[in-house]
Amino acid sequence: MYLSTTRAAGRPAGATGRLGSARVPATVVALGLVSFFTDISAEMVTAFLPMYLLYGLGTGLLSLGLLDGLYTGAGALLRLAGGHLADRSARPKAVAMAGYGLSAAGKLLFPLVGGAVTGIGAAVAVDRAGKGLRAAPRDALITAATPANALGAAFGVHRALDTAGALLGPVLVFALVAAVGDAYDAVFVTSFCLAMIGVVILACFVRDRRVAPGTRPRVSLRDGRRLLARRPLRRVAVYATMLGLVTAGDAFLFVGVQRQTGLGAATLPLLPLVTSLVFLVAAVPLGKLADRVGGWKVFVAGHVLLAAAYALLAAAWQGPVAALGVLLLHGLFYAATDGVLMAHLAPRVPEHLRASGLAITQTGQALARAGGTIVFGALAAGWDLRGAFAAFAALLVAGVLMAGAFPPDPRRVREASS
Repeated sequence: MYLSTTRAAGRPAGATGRLGSARVPATVVALGLVSFFTDISAEMVTAFLPMYLLYGLGTGLLSLGLLDGLYTGAGALLRLAGGHLADRSARPKAVAMAGYGLSAAGKLLFPLVGGAVTGIGAAVAVDRAGKGLRAAPRDALITAATPANALGAAFGVHRALDTAGALLGPVLVFALVAAVGDAYDAVFVTSFCLAMIGVVILACFVRDRRVAPGTRPRVSLRDGRRLLARRPLRRVAVYATMLGLVTAGDAFLFVGVQRQTGLGAATLPLLPLVTSLVFLVAAVPLGKLADRVGGWKVFVAGHVLLAAAYALLAAAWQGPVAALGVLLLHGLFYAATDGVLMAHLAPRVPEHLRASGLAITQTGQALARAGGTIVFGALAAGWDLRGAFAAFAALLVAGVLMAGAFPPDPRRVREASS
């Protein structure tokens, strides 16, 4: 992977360029490093919370579902605010920085609230609010810095660096817990320090794309709402939301694998490592595949893989081979969907409304996944994990069939007609 010059990083998304040289704009790499440190911080908390809640505080599966749903959905509506502010101000970097800073501050709330589940929920909400605020402006910065024919690869590189951080987060948690025992505050303070490194990199090494005064249309809230009148965006948003409703929270998948294999509770924070490693290896190749065959096909195929993972858990196939299969499919699902959806959608939204358009889809998907996670938790508490995974696998297959049979309009938006 070669870095382009900073000058090249400012090229518009529609600029010509060859993907064959594997050239990645410097802005994309810098944002990838921001996400690298931020995701080490975030995944420390993600990997630690199930162990902390189930085996430290003794909460049940329903409480885990509520908190995991909150972790997924808290701040989802702030994605809309983040997207609108980034478009209206034409300063996506400033909005993204506010979001990264808020998430960093949220890490310090965890040791302050002690073992109160409501306090932990508030800390999760602050942390995820920051994520909601930054997501669309960050993806708009990536899109603005990258030629349109290389968006899949650029998002793949960014997500690979992001996932490298996710890979290290659980390892660091495992090492810290082994070293400090029940001194759980060390996990959250370390997480805060790593998040602040990402904020510093964003401040020093990522530039906004400057727009000359008077050359950019004024953006209003009504303009953002009118985006849903555009069929390509509306159908993508509807399908992403629909599939999100039948996606269980990651915590349940890891708990299912842990119980299915009979591993000790202390190994639970390590299970995301396999998912993250697969994501890291597959993100760039699947991003390039999306550039060649179409992002929507890859996105839908990713949900087929997730349905297969749920089916394995529903079958209660015991042993390490089954566990490895589930985690492999889970990692491929993320590699085929996370950055690929944004790369598919970005060229279909007018440039001056791009952050808003991305935020609309991200918000629908996040709220749906939050709701789906809560429903899954209720099913698992009232039924069992196996039955809940069977139900979600069946529903996911139905959603995939609909999304594959009636795909969104493949055409990109013409800026002249926007």
